[in-house]
Amino acid sequence: MKAALLAVVTLALLASGCGGSPPTAESVVRAWNEALNSDDNRGAADLFAPNAEVVQGNQVIRLKTHDDAVAWNSALPCAARLVAIHSKGEMATATFVLADRPHSRCDGPGQRATAIFRVVDGKIVLWHQTGTPVMPLNTLSA
Repeated sequence: MKAALLAVVTLALLASGCGGSPPTAESVVRAWNEALNSDDNRGAADLFAPNAEVVQGNQVIRLKTHDDAVAWNSALPCAARLVAIHSKGEMATATFVLADRPHSRCDGPGQRATAIFRVVDGKIVLWHQTGTPVMPLNTLSA
């Protein structure tokens, strides 16, 4: 319940723009991760722009509508703990450790996954899963 409330508050703050400036790429990635982990697929979808591009391996899809974004987030089999994030401007690279979601068993629990996010005006326009690099020991954790 606390996680769901936190996700709602975070999404509300993002929607309000917090002082007139759009949220940072890092704050959007963190909000998306919280929503996903709370099984709030609608909240996670709210963070995607219309026509957002999703790249996984050789597959590229467009989330043309909010319903497409809800369906895509719902289909993700894993929750994830954010362990590292690096951002500059509208780009963020995040590394996660995968775990089961409330409604599904993860296909790679304990494995790391990395994604590149491009965020424009507080909305994800690109979500690109990449190979997970070996992080240097002095890298700041999430």
